[in-house]
Amino acid sequence: MPSRLNPYISFDGNARQAMESYRSVFGGNLTLNTYGDSGQSDAGDMADKIMHAMLETDSGFTLMAGDVPPGMDFNPGTNIAVSVSGDDDAELRGYWDKLSGGGTVSVPLEKQMWGDVFGMCTDSFGINWMVNISERQG
Repeated sequence: MPSRLNPYISFDGNARQAMESYRSVFGGNLTLNTYGDSGQSDAGDMADKIMHAMLETDSGFTLMAGDVPPGMDFNPGTNIAVSVSGDDDAELRGYWDKLSGGGTVSVPLEKQMWGDVFGMCTDSFGINWMVNISERQG
C-alpha cells in the first residue's frame, strides 16, 4: 500500500457522532474501534468511546479521528494532527526521524498493542504528527 497523509482530529467524547456525520457528508466506509475493543481492561467510562476511527471515501479522501483518552488535554483549535501511514518501513521511519528531530516525542515510534509500529511527535513548528507503519501484506 502506498503511504498516505491525512488529517487526524481529536474529539472530546463525540468522535462517533462526528465521524458518522462526516460519512453522511462524504460517503464511504467508516471503521470505528472503541477503547473497549482494544482489550484495555481498565477502559472504564471510555470503553464505548472511539480510540480510532477511519473514514475512507470513493473519492480518495481519508479522515481519521478519536476521542481524547483520559490524562490527555482536549484543546479546541489544537485538536488536529497530521497522520502519515503505510507499510513502507524505511520511508516512514525517514519521515519520523525528520519530523521528530528538533521537536518533542510524546509517543516513541515502537510496536503497539494493535500490532503496528506507531509514534506521535510535535515538530519544531508546533505541528502534531502521527506515524503508523503497518506490516506489509502478502
